[in-house]
Amino acid sequence: MATTNWLVASPSVFLHRTGNNPRLPFASRKNQNLGKSSVSFLGNPKRRRLPVVLSMAAAEEPEFEGAVKSVLPGNGISIMVNGCSGKMGKAVIKAADSAGVNIVPTSFGSAAEAGQTVEVCGKEITVHGPTEREEVLASVFEKHPELIAVDYTVPAAVNDNAELYSKVGVPFVMGTTGGDRNKLYETVERARIYAVISPQMGKQVVAFLAAMEIMAEQFPGAFSGYSLEVMESHQASKLDASGTAKAVISCFQDLGVSYDMDQIQLIRDPKQQVEMVGVPEEHVSGHAFHLYHLTSPDETVSFEFQHNVCGRSIYAEGTVDAVLFLAKKIRLKADQRIYNMIDVLREETCVEASKFCRCVDNWWFQKS
Repeated sequence: MATTNWLVASPSVFLHRTGNNPRLPFASRKNQNLGKSSVSFLGNPKRRRLPVVLSMAAAEEPEFEGAVKSVLPGNGISIMVNGCSGKMGKAVIKAADSAGVNIVPTSFGSAAEAGQTVEVCGKEITVHGPTEREEVLASVFEKHPELIAVDYTVPAAVNDNAELYSKVGVPFVMGTTGGDRNKLYETVERARIYAVISPQMGKQVVAFLAAMEIMAEQFPGAFSGYSLEVMESHQASKLDASGTAKAVISCFQDLGVSYDMDQIQLIRDPKQQVEMVGVPEEHVSGHAFHLYHLTSPDETVSFEFQHNVCGRSIYAEGTVDAVLFLAKKIRLKADQRIYNMIDVLREETCVEASKFCRCVDNWWFQKS
């Protein structure tokens, strides 16, 4: 195929990273098979036509396509949403229900919530406390052998829950932040179960973070001397600074910007959020607004990066995508066991690129 304006797929990996970057909060710790990304500017310079080169992981198509079809909603996959009484848990149940995924009527919560029934999307879900978790999980897993647990509980429960899933052998998607993350990975690695672990489930936000990482790696010092202002607004219940903001700032630091994390302007007052930040009143209790403003040393140049999220649907939909992704990996008996949202994004990109290339091939065959 000529190197003009074609979208080319090759059996390698696109936008993968090398090593274990401690700064990247959504990076998995092993078996990433990562490599440098690159943009090609080959072709006739006079025509100024820039070829776009994508690469994708090659797959045995019959097996791959069979696995894709087998994990479509309604094909045996069930999820158990732990933390179903929380706002994120309820949002995930709604997204899963809309996608046609089977939701088991069982969930784990705190001791105070034990015995309660939570109704979401017309489904009544019984909440079980800490003392009966192992027996309940084993029973549910026996009834639903293709069960995947989704965890949106509290930071203090992360490691205990991971230990439980690992002991019973239930694969899981961990959306809860906090806990001892090194211990979390070690637990899953030791048990050799499948898991998607990511404190940021919004695929588009993850894609933005990945793009920032690539820019920082390929153009270190590009913003040397620039000053940075960062403002982030979240619901009043979030007391600490956003991990996403910290990840973006660390990229700017690699790009040459001097900035202390303590300088982040945290907006938690509802009145300021509405009047100053522009948060819709109906989303004051659940939003994530981020603004990064860069200014040149002589103040003649400025750049702004902004991403605003209202509600929780972006995270809930990403979680359901992670569930279906993990189910497919389990069906394929993939060697890699621990994944993150970059893996989920990469898989979707590869599938879409494959579809596009087939269309190009069909078009080219008909024209030939």
